[in-house]
Amino acid sequence: MIFISLVINTSAQVLRKRTTMLMGSRWQITIVAGDSLRAEQNIDTVIQEVSRIEYLISDWKPASQVSQVNSNAGIKPVKVDPEVFALTARAIQLSESTGGAFDISFAAMDRIWKFDGSMDTMPSAELIRKSVEKVGYKNIILDSANSTVFLKLKGMKIGFGALGEGYAADQCREMMLKKGIRAGIVNGSGDISSWGTQPDGKPWTIGITDPMNNDKLIATLPLRESSVVTSGSYEKFVMFNGKRYSHIINPVTGYPVTGLTSVTIVGPSTETANGFSTSMMVLGKDAALSFIKRYPEYRYILITEGGQFISSPELKIRKKNQ
Repeated sequence: MIFISLVINTSAQVLRKRTTMLMGSRWQITIVAGDSLRAEQNIDTVIQEVSRIEYLISDWKPASQVSQVNSNAGIKPVKVDPEVFALTARAIQLSESTGGAFDISFAAMDRIWKFDGSMDTMPSAELIRKSVEKVGYKNIILDSANSTVFLKLKGMKIGFGALGEGYAADQCREMMLKKGIRAGIVNGSGDISSWGTQPDGKPWTIGITDPMNNDKLIATLPLRESSVVTSGSYEKFVMFNGKRYSHIINPVTGYPVTGLTSVTIVGPSTETANGFSTSMMVLGKDAALSFIKRYPEYRYILITEGGQFISSPELKIRKKNQ
């Protein structure tokens, strides 16, 4: 989906990179510092911070606060840390602004669509309708005075998923900047938070791959202190009656999205970019373009199923030969 181009030279700054598993996904952490020891120590600090956040918001760790909220759905409100409360509030705000195209209560959806090659028939309309019965951000009740989260319906669940990864990447960037680390990248399963430049002063560079050919690069984009996230429907999908159904599901209808193959968002926040890219996949081209233009600090690259490439004019994209 995305690659990071790194140039290492013999400048005074040292670059160190490590890949590890966090939040159930592959993370790549790159730190530029004055010496190798400091770089490695700060990579350790990033890993510790991501692990801390994971234990707060994971919906599959029974002891996490989010798991406690889910297990008390329809029973009682659960007091959570201000950090978890604020993240939940922002997710609900995103749900409202997208008309439900984004919804953290999607975690309760029945997994009736399979994208592992085992599906040979399309689910019935009734089964699809029932699959989203417990999904609905309007049934999440927040009490700011008591810092509680309450899910009104039995069986409801919330889950931050990639949004949580984006949040963790943002937190790590801010932590490193406060510690005086002038450059680096925190890449949480494709949710990229970057700052500063490479040791030779050149900007970090991302490559946008062709959704129909992962070995082909269609554009490159330089980054400076920004986040980039791509959502795509080209890796997991099923075909029924000649129609392509992607693994990204509309939380309102229960049907897979169609129309867009990938959405890349570039902007100041990895968390927000993640929410925008997912929402825009659900909204489709026209509604997505109308939505993102309300947020001028965020740039976009859309690729349609027909191969159309649409991008913000402000992005300094270097397109490759098609």
